[in-house]
Amino acid sequence: MAQLTLDNVTKTFQDDDGEIIAVDNVSVDIEDGEFLCVVGPSGCGKSTTLRMIAGLEDITSGEIRLGGQIINDQPPARRNVAMVFQSYALYPHMTVRENMAFGLEESTDMPDSEIDQRVEEATKMLGIFDLIDRKPGELSGGQQQRVALGRAIVRDPEVFLMDEPLANLDAKLKAEMRTELQHLQEDLDVTTVYVTHDQTEAMTMSDRIAILNDGILQQCATPLECYHEPNNLFVAGFIGEPSMNFFPTTREGTTLRADRFEYELGDETAAAVSETTNVTLGIRPEDIELADSTAAVNTFEAVVDVVEPRGNENTAHLQFDADADEQFTMTVDGMTSLKSGQRISVAFPEEAIHLFDTGSGEAIRNRTLDEIETVESVV
Repeated sequence: MAQLTLDNVTKTFQDDDGEIIAVDNVSVDIEDGEFLCVVGPSGCGKSTTLRMIAGLEDITSGEIRLGGQIINDQPPARRNVAMVFQSYALYPHMTVRENMAFGLEESTDMPDSEIDQRVEEATKMLGIFDLIDRKPGELSGGQQQRVALGRAIVRDPEVFLMDEPLANLDAKLKAEMRTELQHLQEDLDVTTVYVTHDQTEAMTMSDRIAILNDGILQQCATPLECYHEPNNLFVAGFIGEPSMNFFPTTREGTTLRADRFEYELGDETAAAVSETTNVTLGIRPEDIELADSTAAVNTFEAVVDVVEPRGNENTAHLQFDADADEQFTMTVDGMTSLKSGQRISVAFPEEAIHLFDTGSGEAIRNRTLDEIETVESVV
């Protein structure tokens, strides 16, 4: 096990139109035993970054260090990393045992007895020991994924690299495998870089999340920090489902003027905005509150357009005016009934709002994590 460092790593490709920057000066330190998820939209550079760590892509500039040693020019076989692919990449004519042993047989001088021992220990850990003599075609998707994980585990690598390994599983199995992967990573204590486009996986599994957009690292922080203290508009909009609501406004003194409403800022919040004139107000759907009337400050009338029941909660799509095209989203308790066409009053609590510089997208003011309650352990 070792620390993995990406230091100003850049990857460019050439095509008929010129140079394409796939990854742009990405720097991140991944601690020994840390679980880092890399997320972002399609084409943002996630898989390219993973492939550079694995040695499957040459880097254009920068350094990749494993345990303090530069590995830029080392071939994949010498990097002591193990990769798990979305497609599982199992040999269909081989049994589970043979699939898991193949890499060790080809790349090491390890005796057969030790290889067999490693394979059997890994299959027992993954709960597939009774399938060890079956071929991939006789296994379910979840079982095949466990074999792919086992093939990586037997190598005893310093780093696990996982490229959307759960993407082909159904929703229920995916949730089960997320939990199993967390337990497995904690038991093995191996540095793990996990690429996904699924923010639920990133939020629930990782120690930290690295968020990429257009090849540029937007933020690298804990899941809660990314959710409650986003660096910019992109991170705020990308993390969270339903996503954060955004309202472009113009500041006049302590008042934010939007197309459909005016928002009054307290003195402390107004001071944080400073001289910024064009301000985007953001608020997450679950932070919008139902109000008794529009008499209170920062309380507004809205019309319910569509309600999406989700069991434990309802997601309501609202408009400030029934004829307006612009919508925003509110999440309420599942036992709270709202109907399409209903007029309601909603409040935007000041402690829950986020403010961004509309021009640069940078965060001016976020809600604070100091409000998080810690539950004491039972003695």
